[in-house]
Amino acid sequence: MTKLNYAYYPGCASQEITKEANSTTRLVAKKLGIELHDMPKANCCGAGLLTDYDYDLYIALNARIFAEAEEMGMDILTICSTCLMVMSRAVHDLKTKPGLLEKTNEVLAKAGLHYSGNVKVKHLLWVLAKDFGVDRLAREVTSPLGPLKAAPFYGCHSLRPSDALGFDDPEKPWSLEAVLRAIGAEVVEYTGKTKCCGFQVDLVTEETAIEMTGTRLLDAKAQGAECIVTPCPFCHINLDNYQNSAEKQLDADIGLPVFHLAQMVGLALGLKASHMGMSRHMVSAEKILQR
Repeated sequence: MTKLNYAYYPGCASQEITKEANSTTRLVAKKLGIELHDMPKANCCGAGLLTDYDYDLYIALNARIFAEAEEMGMDILTICSTCLMVMSRAVHDLKTKPGLLEKTNEVLAKAGLHYSGNVKVKHLLWVLAKDFGVDRLAREVTSPLGPLKAAPFYGCHSLRPSDALGFDDPEKPWSLEAVLRAIGAEVVEYTGKTKCCGFQVDLVTEETAIEMTGTRLLDAKAQGAECIVTPCPFCHINLDNYQNSAEKQLDADIGLPVFHLAQMVGLALGLKASHMGMSRHMVSAEKILQR
């Protein structure tokens, strides 16, 4: 069986704010035999903020990341949905906008770089669901998670814009549910799984953002969820860190542990919670871990 190798781009947030997502991804990849190769020269993708302020710089910075991966002879794997969205839009534009790749390579040439336009950007979720495969993943499980009722939460940037991402249907996605079922969890269906957690609103209207966060959590809980699983570090920040604020603002008891995708997979693979940074969570996962 062909070994899976990727140029690993964890993103800024997953190296600091949610560093447990990064460290756990490395543990899970090692357990599954997926090779993650660091990109020491990689820069920030711009986090979506640079796109509207300086489009040419945004494209050049992302093409620089792609050029490094191309030199390594690998596609990119990221665990940040925002990085996924930003880089996927850049890949799409470089492929479809006439003259953009040539113009960008003129900029890259000043740094001794060149990008031919062939690198693909993938999320850990996509790799587990398709490249590694859910059937193969199920065979690796040593500690099935059943009958844990887990609510998938995709977040915006792993689904939209769909023309650039092109993996899941933004309205009826399948990948996160498939991975959760493969590791033995019972998937909870609820309307909020593809909606915004409120992260993009935090710095503009915090009260509105907290209400959005609380609504997503209560929606999942009303359908019987015992925890939420997300592939997005920013969604994790809102759903976990702001859950207490949401309880106060909405006058509701929520108490839903929120797991990074890699952490939930790690539990099913027999990794210890203490090795996956569970203690960094604001909402305790103890009741799940003691099952």
